[in-house]
Order: sequence, then structure tokens, then C-alpha cells
Amino acid sequence: MSEDKILQVARRVISIEGEAVQALLNRIDSSFVEAVKLLYYCRGRVVVTGMGKSGIIGRKISATMASTGTPSIFLHPAEGSHGDLGMVVKGDVVLAISYSGETPEILSLLPVIKRLALPLVSLTGNLASTLARKSDVVLDVSVSKEASSLEMAPTASTTAALAMGDALAVALLEMRGFSEEDFALLHPGGTIGKKLLLRVEDLMHTGEELPVVSVDTPMKDVILEISSKRLGITTVVDGDGLLKGVITDGDLRRILERYGQSFFELKAGEVMTKNPKTIDEDALAAKALQRMELYSITALVVPDEGGRPLGIIHLHDLLKVGIV
Repeated sequence: MSEDKILQVARRVISIEGEAVQALLNRIDSSFVEAVKLLYYCRGRVVVTGMGKSGIIGRKISATMASTGTPSIFLHPAEGSHGDLGMVVKGDVVLAISYSGETPEILSLLPVIKRLALPLVSLTGNLASTLARKSDVVLDVSVSKEASSLEMAPTASTTAALAMGDALAVALLEMRGFSEEDFALLHPGGTIGKKLLLRVEDLMHTGEELPVVSVDTPMKDVILEISSKRLGITTVVDGDGLLKGVITDGDLRRILERYGQSFFELKAGEVMTKNPKTIDEDALAAKALQRMELYSITALVVPDEGGRPLGIIHLHDLLKVGIV
């Protein structure tokens, strides 16, 4: 196959699948609203089921719901007939996916679903099917054709089902008022979770790790403090321990260039940068990153309520946990 032919195939597939999703817009009606309400007011979980490729789509829809505030599990219909139906309890709602609406494994579950009086929402391409007739709410995900030249492999139909499932999940998310903080709580290991959960106090250097010198500290000792604490910065305090400024590695180089040998005759208070950039300990770590980027610096001082240095958060700390 030539390169041009390969590109033609790819464009055809994307075009057909795009049209399949676009066609769903005209089917978003009262049935969709009813389906969302059934799922929203569910006292248990949304049990998603589907066989084959529809099952793969179902797993993704279930995972999306679970991660956005709608308790959900996936039930393999074949395994369901061999004991896994025990996962389904009164109060659940079933979301079944079958393009033909005649998938034997799913139809075998219907008697139990009805016996438990569970609401049944179906995503199907056949509104006259057994599944559609037995459902409380039917969402039409039919497509005019599949993207495959064989017209057999599920392609456009699974894409349409996935888009409809995402529409349900997002509608539920917004009905619940699901926030970024809620999302972060369910994704503590992800980058988004870290950005929304980690705070400055979780990452800052305190205690013996905190570099501190007084305004009267000779520059020789300032260098030792900066070097030993390995943060490229030290805080400068007055006799009462109040924050008066900072001195960084960059400051040392500039001062040495300016004063030469007389550099060592200076005191910290004479060369410090006054009014250093600070951040509260309860601020989000992501906010610290934004502040560093705004001022083109690599560290921020964290003062306590009395104005004494409590800690320092460094850009490297943010890099280590994946905030950047």
C-alpha cells in the first residue's frame, strides 16, 4: 500500500467516526436527561456491562464515572452469569452497552436485573432489540456505517458509545458540583492530584535544614551556611529573629565581582536582598511554582505569623514530586 493510500485510509476513518459522534447531537433529548437522573439519584453504584469491544468501552466509561464522583463498577456479562452477579445489589443502576441489543451474555442478565428491580439504561444501535425493549431508558448510539472497509469490525459504533458514555459522566460530574479538589482526592498519585493536594508545608525545608544567619554575620560564615544547607540561599534575621532579607548564590557572585577582596569585610545585613519573596505555608505547592516563575527565582521563604523564617521551599522540591 502506498503512503498516499495509507493517509487516505486514516482520513476516511477519522471522518466517518467524527460524523458518527456528530450525529449524536440530534439524539440528546429527554431520554438523555432521564438517564442522567436515574444515574444521579442511584443509591448504590452504576454497574456498567458490555461484551467484547463494547465491554472495553464499558470499562472506560465506568472508570471515568468512578474518577469523577459517580460510584461505578464494571461487570463482565459472561462472568456475571457464573457468579459475579453477586456484586450487583438493590439500589444499583445498570448501564448496558450492546450495539445489536441482542448480545446473549447481556440478555441472560436481564431476569436478575428485573428481579432486583434495578433501573436499566442501555446504549444500543438497535431500538427494536430485546435489550431496548427491556430497558427503562434507551440511548441511541447507532451509526450509518463502520469505519472499517469490512463493515464488520466495531469502529465508529464503539466511538459513538464512548462519546455518549462520556457525555453521561460529565453531565453527572457537573450535577454533583464535582470540583478540582474532589478530583484531586481521587487522583492522589497523578500530576493533577499533586498540584491540587500538595501544599508548601509538605515540601518546605525546616528546622536544621533551614539556612539562617544574622544581619551581623560575616560573609565568610554566610558562605558556609549557604554551602552546608545546599539550597543556594540563606535567610537573614535581626536580633529578634525577624526576617530581614535573603542572600543567594547569585548575590554572592555579584557582590564578589563588585567588592573584590573587601568582600570578606562585609556583613550579611549590608549585602542582603531586602523584602524577599515569601509564601504562606498553607499555600498550594503549585502556587509556589507560579510565584517562582513570576519573579524568575528558585526559592521562596516561608515566614510564620510573627514574621520569622519558618522554612524555605525550593524549585528542586517541586521537581522531585512532579509539580513542574
